[in-house]
Amino acid sequence: MPILDYIESSLSHHLSNQKGRHAKLFTNGPAFAAFPAPTFTVDSLDCGPSGSRMRPEYTQVGEDRFPALTWSALEAAAEAAAEDEVKQYLVVVEDPDAPLPTPATHAVFYAIPPDTCGIAAGDIEPVVGSERERKLRGGFRYGKNVRGTIYGGPRPLLNHGPHDYYYQVVALKEPLDTTGMSAAPTKSELAVGIVGKVAGWGAWVGTFERKWK
Repeated sequence: MPILDYIESSLSHHLSNQKGRHAKLFTNGPAFAAFPAPTFTVDSLDCGPSGSRMRPEYTQVGEDRFPALTWSALEAAAEAAAEDEVKQYLVVVEDPDAPLPTPATHAVFYAIPPDTCGIAAGDIEPVVGSERERKLRGGFRYGKNVRGTIYGGPRPLLNHGPHDYYYQVVALKEPLDTTGMSAAPTKSELAVGIVGKVAGWGAWVGTFERKWK
């Protein structure tokens, strides 16, 4: 509705300088002190190389499909020390340009098997009857995002400019212990739980902007 678009656009104007929380991204946390830069490459077959603009069907404006991600398990293992063989992966999707104190969390996937080398849209479909365990068809589980859903794609404020969406893949040298965590673990809980367990990481970045004239 035009009136709602006007209100949202006006809000964006007032929040125009509330962007760029990149320093608070998940992979800039204490657990990554030994890995200040990515150690393996993450690509998207659906959207192109990192830095590509995401088409509407991969956002909440369209079908909100998860952009297929791929990475090299061999590359991730090679970058880790021999004694740090990859035992698990986790994925955290964030928007550091959301007008919030910390990046908005769009997805948290954890307990991803070590032989996994990608995630597609079908992998994040829920396993029927496992709602309590929050299991997904790809053989892993999901935590808490800002919408209380499995995944929420890009939907920046109108006229707030381009937003970067970070799809961060983390290799762990030990399985994540979720004992004591929430039933739907938050990225903050995972950040604490992976300290001393990180073997490397990579990220794919997609961009998206909503304009209203």
